[in-house]
Amino acid sequence: MSHHHSGELPLNPAEARRVRAILAALVLPLLVATVVGLVALWPRGETPIGSVPLAGTGMTIEAGEVVEVLGADGDGGQVRVELSTGTGAGQVVPVQVPPEIMANGMGVGDELRLMFSPDAMGTGSPYVFWDFERSSPVWILVAIYAAVVLAVARWRGLAAMAGLGTSLAVILLFVLPALMLGHPPLLVALVGSGAMLFLSLYLAHGVSIRTTTALLGTFVGLAVTATLGVWGTGSANLTGAGSDQSLILAAQFPHLSLADLLLCGIVIAGLGALNDVTITQASAVWELHAANPALPRRRLFGQGMRIGRDHIASTVYTLAFAYVGTALPVLMVASLMDRALLDTLMAGEIAEEIVRTLVSSVGLVLAIPVTTAIAALLVSRAPARDRHRDGEIGPVRPSPAPPVTMAR
Repeated sequence: MSHHHSGELPLNPAEARRVRAILAALVLPLLVATVVGLVALWPRGETPIGSVPLAGTGMTIEAGEVVEVLGADGDGGQVRVELSTGTGAGQVVPVQVPPEIMANGMGVGDELRLMFSPDAMGTGSPYVFWDFERSSPVWILVAIYAAVVLAVARWRGLAAMAGLGTSLAVILLFVLPALMLGHPPLLVALVGSGAMLFLSLYLAHGVSIRTTTALLGTFVGLAVTATLGVWGTGSANLTGAGSDQSLILAAQFPHLSLADLLLCGIVIAGLGALNDVTITQASAVWELHAANPALPRRRLFGQGMRIGRDHIASTVYTLAFAYVGTALPVLMVASLMDRALLDTLMAGEIAEEIVRTLVSSVGLVLAIPVTTAIAALLVSRAPARDRHRDGEIGPVRPSPAPPVTMAR
């Protein structure tokens, strides 16, 4: 029996048909529910996206390059910028820069974005620092990322990037507009997550028994995450109103529950890690079975879980480190306060991320044994007569005796 690496199990045609029928019975209702949810919740008509002007009336955002740094003082600093856009293109103008920007580095050659206010022409400072221009370095990093993925993973890497692109499209075209129009955040999160799972998994790994097994395990983890998220945010009285962005959203969308929006973020945040562990776990069981088709399902599950426990150990602290890295400024500000460590951890913004990490981790951990069990149940054992072909010792058969020749 040969090893299969294409995503399909080494099953005979009858077994393959049985397995596909079982998986179809489980997956098709999920697919139908996702499609119905997309149709019912799809944002129609005008959406608020792009409705808030970036600058005031008559103001524009222009680009330029720093040609001279004049120095810094307590109120910031001043640089001279050669404009590359707008009516003043080619001119060199003074620009006032905030002190925190000057303190973190401003040099000749930096590309800036400036806000131009015609009403301030009389003051001599109509251009104000707005932000750095970052398009070039970001696109270079995108090109490096794509080149590395294609070089190492080849066509599979291209398919994975296509899955990532379609998932981001679901966020931009469905999730964000639907939330802004007042659709229930939890339903939007579940439907959007289902769409992203179908698109990303099947595009990246192909339509196969192996991928569908991972998909089922991921949906179980998603359901656990959503259920615990509902309980965790409610019982811990997490409001989602601890950041400046939340206050802006509350003003723009009075109908939007910030606590529900927090729950929506918790559900979506766990998808990446769930996809990772379930597809890897399904592949591990497949490879164990291919190496020894006669392995009983119970032992196959046990050996798969040995690998799964390593996944659990690594992903649990991965999620925690990811939070600590992104929330380092919040943690530093919170640690300045004269209060007990436990009180610091229970503060609003920090408690939200702790609950997010714990809920996502529980869903991730439970998805591993579920995926392993599904994969182990789907495989079929090789007949006893075929075991020796895959490395097991078969029945010992006496070798024929060499012919005996009589000496003359």
